[in-house]
Amino acid sequence: MNSRKVAVIGCGAIGEILAKSIDRGEAGKNELSYLFDLEMEKAESLAKELSKQPIVASEISEILNDEEVDLVVEAASQKAVIEYSSSILKSEKDLIVLSIGAFANKELYDKVSKEAEEMGQRVYLPSGAILGVDGLKSVSMADINEARLVTQKPPETLSTTKFVQEESIDLSDLEEPKVVFEGTAQKAVEAFPESVNVAATLSLSTVGFERTQVKIIADPSINRNIHEIHVKGDAGKFMAESRNVPSPDNPKTSYLAALSAVRTLKNLTEAVSIGT
Repeated sequence: MNSRKVAVIGCGAIGEILAKSIDRGEAGKNELSYLFDLEMEKAESLAKELSKQPIVASEISEILNDEEVDLVVEAASQKAVIEYSSSILKSEKDLIVLSIGAFANKELYDKVSKEAEEMGQRVYLPSGAILGVDGLKSVSMADINEARLVTQKPPETLSTTKFVQEESIDLSDLEEPKVVFEGTAQKAVEAFPESVNVAATLSLSTVGFERTQVKIIADPSINRNIHEIHVKGDAGKFMAESRNVPSPDNPKTSYLAALSAVRTLKNLTEAVSIGT
């Protein structure tokens, strides 16, 4: 398979893991051409750690105008998906979206889907921090009656979120698990835009954001993020659990989410594809 020239938008925890994996040749036959971050010093600092020095773009337009770039990876934020996805696709580049929660906005999802089709480009949504997405996609070919996510996180990873602070939820000195949110995936993604992309992945793979139910629990007895997926439908009853190690640089993010992006890149350059 042909190699691809890749640009990474966002040089935080996931962007750093992704860039270093490409640089070491662990992400398939891909070449890291650009790094971009609104905090340019982050991109510059990361570039210095890489053996194959990518270009640090000062503006997103540098990436869009380079016809040799085949693929852009968004590893920044939901805001970046909203602001850049259309221009990336219109510049005839494929797109990997990691801030999948942005697609809780159905208008945005439909717009991106339409533009990708019109431009003949592909948009890839990695499975992120959960297991079993292949199975979920298969199950969705039949009727699904229930899709439910239970996420447990250490209190310190939730205490700084905007929702917890605005709702004045006290997670200090917690001695037992405490439910901090229960509702639809639509509301969960809006309340926790930086930490529940898992809810978006489950929703897009099954019954949508309004029908998928989410419970988020702060548990002082754990030191990692735990996601339980429960799905019932005509094809059967399914449950998957992942106990993920937090990213070393951002405890709100699971290390598995970054590895999922690396694997997605690798898949694109392999001749044999495994899984649905």
